[in-house]
Amino acid sequence: MDAIEQHLLPVNGIHLNVHVAGPADGQPVWLLHGFPECWHSWRAQIPALAAAGYRVFVPEMRGYGASDAPPAVEDYDLPTLCGDIRAAMDAFGQQRVAVVGHDWGALVAWHLALLDEARVTTLATLSVPYAGRPKRPATEILAAAFAERFNYILYFQQPGVAEAELDADIERSLRLFFRDPGDEDPFLQDKPAGARLFDAQPTPEQLPAWCSHEDLDFYIRAFAGRGFRGALNWYRNFERNWQLNESLAGRQVLQPTLFLVGEHDPVARLEAYTLKRMTEVVPRLEMHWLDCGHWIQNERPQAVNERLLDFLDRHYPA
Repeated sequence: MDAIEQHLLPVNGIHLNVHVAGPADGQPVWLLHGFPECWHSWRAQIPALAAAGYRVFVPEMRGYGASDAPPAVEDYDLPTLCGDIRAAMDAFGQQRVAVVGHDWGALVAWHLALLDEARVTTLATLSVPYAGRPKRPATEILAAAFAERFNYILYFQQPGVAEAELDADIERSLRLFFRDPGDEDPFLQDKPAGARLFDAQPTPEQLPAWCSHEDLDFYIRAFAGRGFRGALNWYRNFERNWQLNESLAGRQVLQPTLFLVGEHDPVARLEAYTLKRMTEVVPRLEMHWLDCGHWIQNERPQAVNERLLDFLDRHYPA
């Protein structure tokens, strides 16, 4: 990988760790990671985008890695998370950008496109779809649907509960998260509501082909010493996000938008209704299904790079 600059920016009340690569005069492309990852999840995209002439900006999101992790749950709502990235764009003097997001980073990307339409001219999201503001908060919908069964989002709601499980052995937790699509997925297990995420799950001895021991070490370091609390706090703002985003009800994402999703991604099963409705809210949508699971940019890096570079070349040339 080519040389990467590291900037620890004072923005929006925190310090945000941003990695930067590519020619200084290249068009800016932001890569936003999800849960439970770090900037290293874009390791295959950074050199490809930089070689194509783009200036690539890869933050460790609030609560992750070397970025600050405030303790309060309300410090992780979507307007605040978007505010981190918008303030960082201001710090770099950027008036026109492309934003790419995966998982929770996709949700931030969707909302950046709505909140900063003049600056975010091109959008690409991976794994997590968007079909507008729901009629009720997601946690309220899930609580009704999973009254007596386990649901990981509901499990993550109470501060301290999921942390106690995940922080007990960070490497084991990450090995269980980063599994191949054919393995039993803890997010989709049918078990009682009082269960824990990884109950009765053996620790995988082998890492998936897309995650080397060196790669795993990057993720371990991102959580070492601080645990998963900041990352889990993102999940504890569903109701707050719904309330704060009332002004977005009925709004469309009007930017050219690329959406990539894995055929074996559990999120695709959980968000099947949203996927069907996307074109109603995202009229300039291009969607591609890839033969992989949730960790799409790592499982299928070449396919993701080809589609992303082609899309950017047509809508946001370097």
